[in-house]
Amino acid sequence: MKFELYTRDGCHLCDDAHQLLRSRGVEPTLTDIDTRPDLLTKYNTCVPVVVVDGKVRFRGRIDPVLLDRLLQEANR
Repeated sequence: MKFELYTRDGCHLCDDAHQLLRSRGVEPTLTDIDTRPDLLTKYNTCVPVVVVDGKVRFRGRIDPVLLDRLLQEANR
């Protein structure tokens, strides 16, 4: 599975999301939306955004239970 985390500097929710993903053994590709006008327009007030295999799975806070289910399904 390929994880991407759309984030921005100074976003504590983004830091929390990154820490949660790493605690589950996931090292996401980090993308600062402020450097990408297309993403900034789309997700300006919604960061963090977690994209898994090209599909948006979480916006704002990550639900740890849903993340664990997603990871369990991937390991089946």
